[in-house]
Amino acid sequence: MKAQLTFSVSDLAQTRFAVSPMWEVVTSFRALVTMSVPAPHRSWADQVRPRLVAAGLDHGWLADMIPPMGHLPDLLNPAPAASSSRLPDELTAIGSTDPEQIRLDLDRLATERDGRLSPRLRSLYRTPRDYLPRLISEIEVYWQLALAPYWSRIRTVLQADIFHRGRQVAEHGTAQMLNELHSTVRWDSGALHLVQRHCTITRIETGAGLVLVPSVFAWPRVLTRSVAPAPPQLAYPARGIGMLWERRTYAHVDALAAVIGRSRALILAELDSPASTTELAHRSGLSAAGVSQHLTALRAAGLASTHRAGRSVLYARTGLADALLNAQG
Repeated sequence: MKAQLTFSVSDLAQTRFAVSPMWEVVTSFRALVTMSVPAPHRSWADQVRPRLVAAGLDHGWLADMIPPMGHLPDLLNPAPAASSSRLPDELTAIGSTDPEQIRLDLDRLATERDGRLSPRLRSLYRTPRDYLPRLISEIEVYWQLALAPYWSRIRTVLQADIFHRGRQVAEHGTAQMLNELHSTVRWDSGALHLVQRHCTITRIETGAGLVLVPSVFAWPRVLTRSVAPAPPQLAYPARGIGMLWERRTYAHVDALAAVIGRSRALILAELDSPASTTELAHRSGLSAAGVSQHLTALRAAGLASTHRAGRSVLYARTGLADALLNAQG
C-alpha cells in the first residue's frame, strides 16, 4: 500500500519532532503480544512479561485494543502538545477523546475481527465516558510495570535521535533528513511518500504540519496517525535501539565510589536494569538491609527512583545517575 502526504511551505514550517510516552506504550505492548518478540527487545520482554501476567494485563483492556498486526486505535496516540510530552498530559488528552472518534476506532477494529469485539470494547462503544477511565487506569498500571523503570534509558535514545535529525536538517536540509528516516519513507517533489501495508495518510484526511515521533518499540516499521484537525504523526524507529538493552560497563565507577561510597556506586552500576531490593542484594553481595539503606539515600539524592510492580517495588537509576556513571575522566 502506498500513501502520499503533500507539503506546502506552511506544512514544512510546522513540521516538528516529539517524544511521546503513549507511542511507546502502544508499540511496546504490541511487541509483547507478537508471536515472537522482536530481537532487540527480548531481554526487556523477559523481565516485563511475568509482571504483566501477575497483574492480569495479558488479558485486559490493552490486550483487547492492541492487536499483533493491523489497526492501532487512534485514540491511544493523541498529538503530542510539546517536544517532550508527559504521560499524564497524554492521558488527559485520551480522556477527552470525542466519543464518535472512539466508535470509529472500534468500528475499524471490529471490521478487522469479522465484526467481533470483546465485551469490554462493546461496553466502551456504548458508553465511552463510563469506561474510558478504566482504560486509562490500566495504561497507568502498564506504564509502571513495563516502561517507567526503563524510561530514563529509553528517553535518552529518543532524545539522541532527535538531536541527530535536527543536525541533519541544519547541515543537509529537511529532504535528506526525511529520506533517511526509514527505508519505506521517501521525500520527492514536495511530497512524503510512504510504502507500507497497514498505514495510510493523506493531507486531505488530516491537519497541517507533521509530527515526527522517534520510537524505540516501533522497530522495524513506520506507523502513522491521521485524524483531523490534528497534524499527522509519523512514528519511526529511533537510532541506537540495537544496544538499548545491552548491559553496559562503566569506566568511572571507582571515581564515583570515592565520592558516594563503594557500596552505593556498586548499587548504581547494578541498576543497569531495574531491580527489587532482594535482587540487588543478590547481585551485589550486600545484605538486603544494607541495600535498603543505600537505596533510601540514593533516592533522596535524586539518583534512584521507585516503581511499584504488584506487591514489590522496583528501583531504577535516574538520568542524573546515568550522567554520573558515564562522566568522562
